[in-house]
Formats: sequence, C-alpha cells, structure tokens
Amino acid sequence: MIAKISSGKDTAGLIRYLFDTKKAKDHSDPHLVASWDGFAPDPGRTDDFTATKRLLVADLDLRVKQARRLGRAPERHVWHCSLRAATTDRHLSDEEWANIARRVVAATGIAPQDDPDGCRWVAVRHAPDHIHIAATKVRGDLSTARHWNDYLTADRELAAIEKEYGLFQVARGDRTAAKRPTRAEQEKAHRQGRDKPARERLRTIVRTAVAATTSTDEFIRLLSHTDGVLVEIVYFPSGDVRGYKVASEDTTTAGRQPIWFSGSELAPDLSFPKIRARLEATDPQPVDGPGRRRPNPWHRATAAAERIPHHLSGYDDRASQAHLAAFGEALDVLPLLAPAPIRAQLREAASAFERATRSRVQAEHHHASALRSAARAMLREPAPGDGTALAMLLDAAILVTVAAIRWHQLRHHDQQVTAAQQTLLHLQAAYDEAAGAPLTALVQHRPSQQAVNRYMRHIRRALPEHAEQVLSDPAIDALTAALAEAEALGHSPERLLKQAADQRALHDASSPARTLTWRMQRITARHATNGRGRARSGAESRRTPQLPRTSVHKATAVSPPPPRGRRP
Repeated sequence: MIAKISSGKDTAGLIRYLFDTKKAKDHSDPHLVASWDGFAPDPGRTDDFTATKRLLVADLDLRVKQARRLGRAPERHVWHCSLRAATTDRHLSDEEWANIARRVVAATGIAPQDDPDGCRWVAVRHAPDHIHIAATKVRGDLSTARHWNDYLTADRELAAIEKEYGLFQVARGDRTAAKRPTRAEQEKAHRQGRDKPARERLRTIVRTAVAATTSTDEFIRLLSHTDGVLVEIVYFPSGDVRGYKVASEDTTTAGRQPIWFSGSELAPDLSFPKIRARLEATDPQPVDGPGRRRPNPWHRATAAAERIPHHLSGYDDRASQAHLAAFGEALDVLPLLAPAPIRAQLREAASAFERATRSRVQAEHHHASALRSAARAMLREPAPGDGTALAMLLDAAILVTVAAIRWHQLRHHDQQVTAAQQTLLHLQAAYDEAAGAPLTALVQHRPSQQAVNRYMRHIRRALPEHAEQVLSDPAIDALTAALAEAEALGHSPERLLKQAADQRALHDASSPARTLTWRMQRITARHATNGRGRARSGAESRRTPQLPRTSVHKATAVSPPPPRGRRP
C-alpha cells in the first residue's frame, strides 16, 4: 500500500475534487468511510449535494477560521493523503478502509489516538482500490498539528497494515533512492516523444561520465564536451570547484531558460563531493615498461568482480558498499563497449542496478579501487572481437548480482533487492547472447571421446564436491574443449581445474561448467606468452572516452570567477 501526502490552501477545492463524478472517471461512488467524530456530513449520501458539501467544508475549516482571527493559522492549512492498495490486493471493505484511515492520521500526528484536540479529517472512498484523507492542520487548542516526517510515519504504519491484512508488501526504501521525475516532467517527455524524462537521461549521462573518468578535472571536461548537455560549474570565491549543474535544451521553460539539475538532485551519490571521493579512490592506470606488458583490463575487471562475492560475505559493510558502487560503475561502462545486439539489455541492467549501489551504509571507496581502475582501462582497450572477454565478465557479473541480492536481503534493503533482481534478468539475457558465439567456437574443437573420458576423471578428482553438477551441465563440452586447449599449452588439467575452482565458490553459478571454462580461459590467457607488440601512442592511450550522443544543444561550461580582490 502506498501513501502520497501533500499540503494545500483550498479545503473547498479538495472536497469538490474528491466528490466529483463528472471530470474524474474513476470516481464511481464517492462517499465518506470515516471522519474525526463519525458524524461528519456526507455529500455522497444526500440528495442536496451542494448544501451538504458546504456544511462539510465549514466543519473542516471551523478551527482554521478561529486560528486565523488570532493570526495563528498556517498558510497551507490543508493536509491531503491518498492511500492506494496494490492491483493484486483484494478489495477492502468500507470498515477496513475506515480503520486504516484512523491508524494513518494517528501515526502521522494529524489526529493522535485518544487526543480530543486532534485535527478534523474525513476519509473519502470514490474507487474500490483507494481512499483520500482530507484534513485541516489546526488542532482543537488552535495550535498547528505536529506532523513532521508524516510520509515516513505513514509508510511505517502501512507496512504493519499490509502484514495484518494480508496485502501485498511494498518494497520500502531508505531515502537513498534518486528522486523520481515529477508528473510534469513525465508528461513533457511524452509530448516530445522521448522514452525518459530529462532528469533520468541526464542522470545516466552523468553516471557514465563518472565511470569513464579518473579525476574531477577529466569528469568536468568530458561532461562539458558531451553533445546534448549544458553544463554550469559552480565555484567557491577562491576559484575551487564547488559543484556543477546540468541541463538539456528540451527542459527549457516558456522563457527559453534551461531547467538545471544539480548533481545531488539527479541522485544522492552524484553530488560533486561524492564524485570526487570516488574518483580519488581509483588506482592509477598501469603502464607498459621495459620487458613488462600492461595487464589486460578485461581480465583485471573479471578477476576483481569475482572477488566481490567473497567481500560481501565478510563483516565490513562499508567495504561491501564500496564494491557494489564500483560494480555499478563497471555496468555503466559496458554499454559503451558491448556489441549492438546486447547494448539495450546492458543499459537496462546498469539502470536497474543504480538503485542497488546506494544504501544507508557509507562506502569506503578505496576498498574497490582495483575494479574501478580496470573498468576505466577497458574504455581504452576494447575487448577482443571473439567475445570471450565480454562473456567472462558477464558470467562474473551474474555471480556478483546474486551475491548483492543476498547482501541486501540480510540488511532488509527492500528496494535494493528488487533492483538487483531486475538487474539479474537483464544480465542473464545479455550473457546468453554474448556467450553463444565463443562457446560454439570452443565446442567445435572438442577432443576425442577418449580424451573426454580422461578429462571427466580429472574433474571428479579435482572437484569432488561439484563433480556431478559439472558433468551433468550442458556446457560440459565447452569445458572439456577448454581443458584440451589448456593441456596443449602445457597446463595440468587437474591443477588448472583446482585453481579455477579455488578462485571463488561455484554454489551461485547457474552453469558451473561455463564458469570454470571462462576462468580457465582467463588463467591460460594470463600465463600465455604473446609476442605481438601492443605499443600504442601516448595520446591514444590517454584519449578521452566519448559518452553517448544525443540530439540536444552542444554543451557549454561556465568560466570560473576571478579571485576575490582582483579585477577580471
């Protein structure tokens, strides 16, 4: 059950709307189900609607008028709360809705239980699945009701009501979610033919810019050169950067002024100080040196991701939160690098997991610097064309998401659990598409049946706990082919299997044979010697990644103000 609470100035206007049956099509049978004293006049159950409505408004406003004569009435004296059940819930009776309304006004401080001076209120039901509570905020002693944090107190009471009445239990938040687009923003996006409002599109662009850069200077530079984004940098009097604002041309008002969003308005973790803290916790990029080859960033990212489930099973919640945030940044990067057929799924996965990267736990970002550094390096070294590196990373990402679901569940982070579950569906779809070609190519080199039987014996000896599950896995042909390739390169099959299994547990893997295959491929690729040079110019290795282009006005940046005491 969901509550929406607002304040207003017009009692008569609210009552008129609640009992209207002409303009509002879903107002089929408006009537009172409860009131402050149980005897309020009901315009929905009388022949003289207009006169009864006036009586109801006068009764509700009585104390407001008395307080106004003393100069003590609040300007926005109307309190409006709508309560809506889930579409899957049964239809509650009028008596049940009346009891729910009494509990909500008591919990929020509008009309505390057994308080004779509580505010006057009525509960109107005009549709089967919801009611509206209309109240005036002046108490019997002519003081203003103390209803601070009314949304939170109502939400807590509704959570208890859901359990008692056997209703659908809504995933409760912890006030760390990004602000949702307003109805006006959604309607504007619909008129413009856009699938998302400007707030959500800008949030995605800024998150991608954070995931693609290694310093605040690079972040500002990249954001300022992104087509479709207007950027304004806010400075302290000293000239240091204080924050930033972003806008897009389609958010301009009638006066052609852009509608700006600060970073914190886009999402709690996109304020400039929090972005700076994340970027400062990024490992420096490894460089080539004499006789030393820079490690493959895709293998580094996969190895770092495979360690996350282990970190999430520990006792350091701040480190765990940091790993989840870094994993979210890696997901933000993947749509820029993946082939076209799976980009949409990866964008949806990144968008969904965004909610799972935040909680009330304060992240200590230095714990996840390795994954953050690897994700940024991936932008400068695209994955090989055969898709193996991407499939490896997606396989590890699925295990991370399963571990994230469990971590949030243990801490009762309901919204984060739902977000991670949605992420898992998109990642699994992307993995199935990405892994098809490399697995098919690998199976084509399947060894002889005699060699397969020998590898099966190796599997039983090396993995006694998982042997039957691995051998019955449909991907066993790919695993035996990978073992054959590794053995041809001089690796011991049993030792390699143990090494791959020891990296992380296989309990969460939906296909342990595929997971072992990718791990062995990465191990053998890491140890294999490669004579091909990978030298590239310094300019190319430091090139600035490009964010997705949009059809909006070119970005602009505001110059910093001159230092105080000097003329510009």
